[in-house]
Amino acid sequence: MHSLRSLQTLRACLSAPLGRFARAREAATAVEFALVATPFLALIFAILQTAIIFFASQTLETAAANVSRLILTGQAQTGSWTAAQFKQQVCAQIYAIFNCNSSVYVDVESYASFSAVNLNPPVTNGNFDSSQLGYNPGGPGAIVMVRLYYQYPVYVNLLNLSGDLGNLNGGFSLLAATVVFKNEPYS
Repeated sequence: MHSLRSLQTLRACLSAPLGRFARAREAATAVEFALVATPFLALIFAILQTAIIFFASQTLETAAANVSRLILTGQAQTGSWTAAQFKQQVCAQIYAIFNCNSSVYVDVESYASFSAVNLNPPVTNGNFDSSQLGYNPGGPGAIVMVRLYYQYPVYVNLLNLSGDLGNLNGGFSLLAATVVFKNEPYS
């Protein structure tokens, strides 16, 4: 009997504050705001990050198109440019959004035909593999692929789904710009 009475007393003590909390309306607006603000702010950050990544991707595409012309017309080949000299030309096209010297990777490959072009990204087990990159601008009439890569950090990855913005291990998104063309018959 004594334990039943103490159990009833305990229930009364616990239910009184919970009941008052459930009936209280003074802080309802603050609680509702806290519940809505967190996902709203996460959504705003995700939208901003997505916009920045699309802007970065477009910047990389523009740089790839511009520097590819240097190989297409034979300027890089007749000037005997090295991979480092070609990368300097890439970095001159990219202004403020990238740390070009340490984070932008350049891959230039020459092929016998358009059907032989390998478009697979150099990713091994979710990691970017820069050892697969090369610099072979080819000669007159060669089929050439110029690719620029950048590992962009993803800060807000809602739902953490594969295939969305963070497609590399470590919370990075691999941005790639690819241009495939046939070199002009320069002399």
